[in-house]
Amino acid sequence: MGTSGITVTPVTGTLGADVRGVDLSRPLSNAEWDRIHRAFLDHHVLRFPDQVMDPSAQETFARRFGPLAPYPFGGGIPGHPDVLEIRKNPEDRRTFGNVWHSDTTYQDEPPLATMLLARETPPTGGDTVFLNTHAAYEALSPGLKRMLDGLRWISSAHKRYADGDALAAQRAASTGVKLTESAARLEAVHPVVRRHPETGRPGLYVNPAHTVRFEDWTDAESAPVLEFLYRHMQRPEFECRLGWREGTLVVWDNRSVQHYAVDDYAGHRRVMHRVTIAGDRPF
Repeated sequence: MGTSGITVTPVTGTLGADVRGVDLSRPLSNAEWDRIHRAFLDHHVLRFPDQVMDPSAQETFARRFGPLAPYPFGGGIPGHPDVLEIRKNPEDRRTFGNVWHSDTTYQDEPPLATMLLARETPPTGGDTVFLNTHAAYEALSPGLKRMLDGLRWISSAHKRYADGDALAAQRAASTGVKLTESAARLEAVHPVVRRHPETGRPGLYVNPAHTVRFEDWTDAESAPVLEFLYRHMQRPEFECRLGWREGTLVVWDNRSVQHYAVDDYAGHRRVMHRVTIAGDRPF
């Protein structure tokens, strides 16, 4: 089967693309997969509108990217341990992922990619914003690049999901995520500048959700540099904003992007199915 029906339309000049003309409820041909994988490396975030998929089909598509990985703080839906349901009910006051981050960087081998399928969406709102970490790094001065190259940073789940933290517990309960592993044990050290293992392109890897400080630096020394990097990465020219409706599937490259779930749909229900693709150690 060829790929003549597949179209890839960029969302912005920096990242993101809409992919149409492919039915993800059935197995892909090698040619179709090659087309999608090339678009994934080129655009970092792919949105597939109007997909009709059950959890098995979502898992099958995700496995084209690599082995699946469990989320460390929650189990899957019945019969599908790798499919995590993330929901916000009308009475809930908090949104899961409402902070800039790359997923679970507190693991030694963070995920390659995350795949989210919209099951129920609010009438308006609930977008996700993505930023291109490669473009952000490339826009830095040569002097700052030299300082950052070779630096490492400490990533900790404790910053977001501390044991006994009432706020974390409330957040988890309101989104259907159960804290099943001690946050204190989840900590990793990663390079500030991460090289993409497939393209070789460097990008900034620190994020405000999980970064504690630079390795061998104090918190006070790290804070002003980190705050500058966060503000720099969040410039609009490095971003794209994607909307959802029922049947929208989005997959993003955690080695290239960070994302932020917009909390602007109070009083409405939103249900998403998430599958995580296992990654490797950043370098």
